[in-house]
Amino acid sequence: MPTPSELLHANLHEIFGERNRERRRAAIERFYAEDVTFSDPEGIHTGWDAVDNAAEALLAGAPAEFSFEDAGPRYLGGETAALAWTFGPPGSPVARGLDILTIRDGQVAGIQTILAGPAG
Repeated sequence: MPTPSELLHANLHEIFGERNRERRRAAIERFYAEDVTFSDPEGIHTGWDAVDNAAEALLAGAPAEFSFEDAGPRYLGGETAALAWTFGPPGSPVARGLDILTIRDGQVAGIQTILAGPAG
C-alpha cells in the first residue's frame, strides 16, 4: 500500500505530469479509487476517465517543455496530504498551486487543486 507521500508524488508526476496516456492511465488505476473526485477551478471531475481526460487536456494545451515540480515540503496528516507545486518551463513557472489529497484505504479518493492568485 503506498504511503501518503508516495501518493502525492504519483498524483503530481505519474498522473498530472505524465504525457504518455497509457502510463498515466495505469497510474490512475493503481493510485486512485475508482470513484475519485478531482476539483479545480475548471470544475468537478469524478471517476478514472474524467481525471484522465482532465490531465490530458491540461498537458495537451501546454508546451512540451512544461513540467510540474514540487514547490515545498509534503504535508502529511493521516487521511489528508498536501503538496505545493509549480508548472511551466524549468526555473520559470507560469502557474503555482496546491494539491490536497483525501486518502481512503491507501488510494486517492479526492483531489482538490487550489491555484495561487496574483502576487500582491
